[in-house]
Amino acid sequence: MIAITSNKTSDERIQEIVQFIEKQGVQAHVSKGEDRTVIGIIGQADPKLAEQLRQMSGVEQVVKISKSYKLASRDFHPADTVIKIKDVEIGGEQLVVMGGPCAVETPEQIDEIARLVKAAGGQVLRGGAFKPRTGPYSFQGVGVEGLIMMAEAGKKHGLLTITEVMTPEYVDVCAQYADILQVGTRNMQNFDLLRKLGTIQTPVLLKRGFSSTYDEFLNAAEYILAGGNPNVMLCERGIRTFETYTRNTLDLSAIPVLKQLSHLPVISDPSHGTGRRELVVPMTKASVAAGADGLIIEMHTDPDNSMTGDGVQSLFPDQFANLLVDLEKLAPLLGKKFDTHKEVILA
Repeated sequence: MIAITSNKTSDERIQEIVQFIEKQGVQAHVSKGEDRTVIGIIGQADPKLAEQLRQMSGVEQVVKISKSYKLASRDFHPADTVIKIKDVEIGGEQLVVMGGPCAVETPEQIDEIARLVKAAGGQVLRGGAFKPRTGPYSFQGVGVEGLIMMAEAGKKHGLLTITEVMTPEYVDVCAQYADILQVGTRNMQNFDLLRKLGTIQTPVLLKRGFSSTYDEFLNAAEYILAGGNPNVMLCERGIRTFETYTRNTLDLSAIPVLKQLSHLPVISDPSHGTGRRELVVPMTKASVAAGADGLIIEMHTDPDNSMTGDGVQSLFPDQFANLLVDLEKLAPLLGKKFDTHKEVILA
């Protein structure tokens, strides 16, 4: 249920309404827009509460929301959420590109890739320090040391950083070194992890589970939002289908659907979504055309010898640079801004 007030309702009156709601044993979340303020009521409210709110001065409308996710719903927050991290805005007019290797391997490797991401026009350096792998004998990442390597490379080259966090115990240390924390597909419904992420303010990129519905995906985001962290991005990274030619099936329809159902920024991962290098470029462009706010793309200087074995889906630096030049041309046609800050294609 949401209570809607006009922009003429004073902040003091809104606070009085919030206090009244919370006295009923439920939570109240305030979302301010240009024309109205929406107060979301979370919890099992007394059926009489809706009518009581309708009678209160300052309340223009009370609407019941049937969706199980409330705070993630566009009904609660009609305007797009824009997450600002330093000078980068995610969810607004700016198209954001996150690029880098699947895993941090050495200081030299991540420093060189950071240089190339920045030179190509990317804004965020991606890299895994802790790697959830299907097989127990696969490379699992270099841990906290990798976080430090990536943080230093990002700072040196003027990039934000994003890394995956796997357990609640590592949330604080990952947040200490990274600007954005990623929840991988296998952890989308790790509710202890989601609850912990709700207690911090570091932005979270939540990847869709490879067999999850939109409803399940948005309810996972709700855990983080309900905990008090409003800085959540949704990432479509491919789902499991009967097709075996690609690693996963990138669900492009998820992008406009999620934009319709939710106010949260939507990011596309064409690397994991296809698992094939030759498909990353066209699916990146298709994702932008579908309305994605950003991309997270694997790029490696020597993908065939990457420690994770995922090199088959990683772009070479020249492919990454050329792709971003194409995005600079494509973005304005689709209502986005993207500038590589260079006039020549990297060789």
